[in-house]
Amino acid sequence: MFVTTGQAGSALGCSIPTVKKLMATGVVPGVRGTGRQVFPLAALQALQDRPVADLGGLGTVEVAVLRSDALRRVDEPGREWVGFGTALDDAQLLASLSGWWRCDPARVAAGGVLPVTVAGFVVAVLTGLTPWESDGAAGTAARFRFPAARLAGRLTDLTAPANAVGPADPQDARLADLLLGTRLPSVSGGPIAYVPTASVAAPVAAPVAASVAASVAAAVVAAEGE
Repeated sequence: MFVTTGQAGSALGCSIPTVKKLMATGVVPGVRGTGRQVFPLAALQALQDRPVADLGGLGTVEVAVLRSDALRRVDEPGREWVGFGTALDDAQLLASLSGWWRCDPARVAAGGVLPVTVAGFVVAVLTGLTPWESDGAAGTAARFRFPAARLAGRLTDLTAPANAVGPADPQDARLADLLLGTRLPSVSGGPIAYVPTASVAAPVAAPVAASVAASVAAAVVAAEGE
């Protein structure tokens, strides 16, 4: 059974283009590959149950979030892709997520971890955020990357989150287990957002859960009527 991308967007609190971006990453199983784009109802109900990220145990004031797009090809030294997608191997994915971004690199590094989100869900986790490099541009035009970054975790199925990386570092494993598959809302005009760690879980969880539950119920009714 399927629902429309509009119904899925209403249930998840995001736009139709954002739903389509999530589907394009490969983390939603059962997506129809031909004909009209529709969202699997079982996957939507599973995403309804994903918890809001609990950032209180990170021990930092805030954490940076990389708001990723789906994969697209680029012609750059050292990588052929930017964005997130399950089709890439670990090395390709790390390269695709490793900058260059307009950001405050010290602020990113201070968080100790960089969750990667698509449509507000954490689909990958980066660590090793020191040192950083600049592209040499002046002021706010400067872009940065983190050459020692590690891929601590990644998902291949958002409906049943399991770390596909298996990091050797215990701290990387802990951070990946804490964040992968959770909902981590953020707002930014660019790829990097900054989220306070102390106030995310409590005020966001209840209204989101109620809104999503109502939207999913409506989607089920609509789907059954098709």
